Amino acid sequence: MVDPGTAALMIVALGASFFAAWTIGAGSSGSTPFAPAVGANAITTLQAAFVVGLLGFAGAVLQGAAVTETVGEGLIEGVTLSPLASAIALAIAATYIAAGVFKGYPIATAFAITGSVVGVGLAMGGGPAWDTYTEIGIYWLVTPIAVAPPAYLVTKLLRGDAVSERAVVTVLAAAVGLVVANMEFLVLGPPGEQWSLAAVAASRLPGSVTLGIGATSLAVAAGFAAPVARAAARDPTRTQRRFLLGLGALVAFSAGGGKVGLAVGPLLPLAEGAFPVAAVIPVLVFGAAGILLGSWMAAPRMIKALAQDYSELGPRRSIAVLVPSFVFAQIGIFFGIPMSFNQIFIGAMAGVGYAVGGDTVSERKLAVTALAWIGSVIFGLVVGYGLYAAVSTLTGTV
Repeated sequence: MVDPGTAALMIVALGASFFAAWTIGAGSSGSTPFAPAVGANAITTLQAAFVVGLLGFAGAVLQGAAVTETVGEGLIEGVTLSPLASAIALAIAATYIAAGVFKGYPIATAFAITGSVVGVGLAMGGGPAWDTYTEIGIYWLVTPIAVAPPAYLVTKLLRGDAVSERAVVTVLAAAVGLVVANMEFLVLGPPGEQWSLAAVAASRLPGSVTLGIGATSLAVAAGFAAPVARAAARDPTRTQRRFLLGLGALVAFSAGGGKVGLAVGPLLPLAEGAFPVAAVIPVLVFGAAGILLGSWMAAPRMIKALAQDYSELGPRRSIAVLVPSFVFAQIGIFFGIPMSFNQIFIGAMAGVGYAVGGDTVSERKLAVTALAWIGSVIFGLVVGYGLYAAVSTLTGTV
């Protein structure tokens, strides 16, 4: 039987986790993906909020396992997060994220939660997971820099006359298809593994698995590109809007898969005691429900506000932002790296800004934002360590 103190800590952890998931749904994962489509009048604000909630839920359940396992078990070595540690880490992160959402600041969720989890883990006596930190650090450092050039190039191509818009959009659709074919899903693989559509198809084809994956990927890419090419030839404007809708759907799905682990990862060690087999599934469903409610309850206001910005940005530049953002988000999900969509989007927006004229980009604001993200990690780490040490000393709770 669980003692009252432990039960209370678990309730606090569950509440903080759900609130963190709610703020994620209310924030970037619930508002940004469909804002360009709303700005282009391809879908209404309420329709966008409804759809993005469902897609975020689906992405969280089907693609959220890798990041959840990293946050819950991969950031600290030698110890397992206790109910107290989970409650403190989640409470710090949820408060910090909520402050950013409601004040309108671009808080990097991944930075805040990663810092708080590492802080409480170190305070418990755990050791640093240097290999994991190296992977995360490289991704965080490279992503905002690497996402800008493709956004810049796509903007130049869509706005220029050297290549037809139909050809550019068709190639982009094919690139998106290649990524979709290789997205890994929890339900496709054997127990405990995630497989992609291409991997499943290749396992059923004769010959080399590598060739099978390549052939399937090309087939899916062609399946995405062909209808887009035909539609662009008939009605380019309508095709832009539909392409924005499709990209918004994929980004919303990816946001659920990439960010749910930030909210529920610290719950995973607790869930493994209650669910010895496949503990990650109920944890993902719990977080997905929070994202869904956050999207439905709070995202419409933010979608409407962002849609005004994207309507000024225009459908071409919006496409240039969403395509590389989707690709880089899926890279992070594939490697199980905690990610911030704010970081990805801001990098892509900077690339678009430089493509249309450097005076549209505030380098000072970018620098301040980057410092704020670094501060998020330090804040979570220091407060998590100090708060856990203080509470555990005062209460004698581990």
